[in-house]
Amino acid sequence: METAQNQQQAAPGALTAFARFVLCGGGVGLASSFAVAALASWIPWVLANALITAVSTLLATELHARFTFGAGGRATWRQHAQSAGSAAAAYAVTCVAMLVLHQLVAAPGAVLEQVVYLSASALAGVARFVVLRLVVFARNRSQTAASVRTARPVPATVARASAGRAVLCHAT
Repeated sequence: METAQNQQQAAPGALTAFARFVLCGGGVGLASSFAVAALASWIPWVLANALITAVSTLLATELHARFTFGAGGRATWRQHAQSAGSAAAAYAVTCVAMLVLHQLVAAPGAVLEQVVYLSASALAGVARFVVLRLVVFARNRSQTAASVRTARPVPATVARASAGRAVLCHAT
């Protein structure tokens, strides 16, 4: 049987977590940008972006829970809901960026649209990293650390010393 310490991954440092976030979130984001472009040829861009954002958020949250932030397991419903909130803000940023592009350029080409979309996604992604690390997955790390701390055995010398103090305290 595995102990709590074996089941939980150690929480990575900020730089490692950011590199993993870029790899996972960036990979999903890059694939999403092409999926949005393909889907937007059949349905309105805003709807295509909403659908792809929903699917990619579910996928990315699972990747972040399992790999990026060291949660060591599947994301909880609460983490999915909190991640969805940050994804909704990212969705708004990408929509506004695309609306501004279409206001400024009458018929932007696919390359310009991809540059604007990916730039807006990158900006929103940095903000999402901060939110996910400090809010969404932070509680999970502190709970993990607490459960790992309580799961460690107490050395015999510490146990004997504590018992001796308890006898002395009780005697007074």
